[in-house]
Amino acid sequence: MSSITEGFRIGHWTDEAALTGCTVILPPPGNVASCDIRGSSPSSRELALLDLDRRLTEIHAVLLTGGSAFGLAAAQGVVEWLAERGVGYQTAVTPVPIVPAAVIFDLGSGRSDVRPGPEEGRAACDAAVASGFGTGLIGVGAGSTVGKWSGFEHKSPGGFGVGSAADQGMEVTAVAVVNSVGDVIARDGTVIAGTRSPDPTYQSPPARQASVPTNTVLACVMTKATLDKRDVRWLAARGSDGIAMSVRPAHTRYDGDVVFGVAAPSGPDAPVANLDILGMLATEAVAAAVRSAVS
Repeated sequence: MSSITEGFRIGHWTDEAALTGCTVILPPPGNVASCDIRGSSPSSRELALLDLDRRLTEIHAVLLTGGSAFGLAAAQGVVEWLAERGVGYQTAVTPVPIVPAAVIFDLGSGRSDVRPGPEEGRAACDAAVASGFGTGLIGVGAGSTVGKWSGFEHKSPGGFGVGSAADQGMEVTAVAVVNSVGDVIARDGTVIAGTRSPDPTYQSPPARQASVPTNTVLACVMTKATLDKRDVRWLAARGSDGIAMSVRPAHTRYDGDVVFGVAAPSGPDAPVANLDILGMLATEAVAAAVRSAVS
């Protein structure tokens, strides 16, 4: 599957030689967004606006990018691309696009001196489509790796994936990039992608690297439902549960995991949103997206 909830679009920019890239999610207008942060050391932009204490509810794009903190520069290109099209938070002067962003650390996969920047963010926006956008080692997932719990040298390729779950007329779609310390596991607990160590033993990073967030799972949960910001924050948290279901170990001290939640306005004929069902679907969708990324 490479399509998402109606009204949303996905675009990638990929540098296959340098093993890095970025991915943009363009939501429909009138959406409500929030996020759930489980990682100890996320690297991000504009996440404070998604907090329940903040007034803002609508966003205009989500950026998932490689390049660690350097890659946040790609958000500027996304902001400019949106502004040129009159998309943004309406002020008395000009629309101001709101683009939350989070990064993965892929600097050790290819060339550490090549990172997504403004032009690459623009290119991802230009490429945005509702279906057929590609999964695997593409976009933000180009340099992602998994299974580093027994040593970075035993890593396996990660990737970018998409998953969905539906029940009683409600549907949740999720996308995820997997750059985790842990292995990606199937429903039955078997390893889909993980450490290649012949004698796997857990290794914590050396003391000098202990505070460096070199691993991350980033996801975005999307649905068409009339929800408030607190509901969407709860939905994002249930998406984080999907990471715990599909990655072992998950949410370690060396992961910077972030899950975004975005609810698009539903039509008059849509079923009344059942938050409990949507939460279960969010968990399933994120777990499916994580597994799709390495399949």
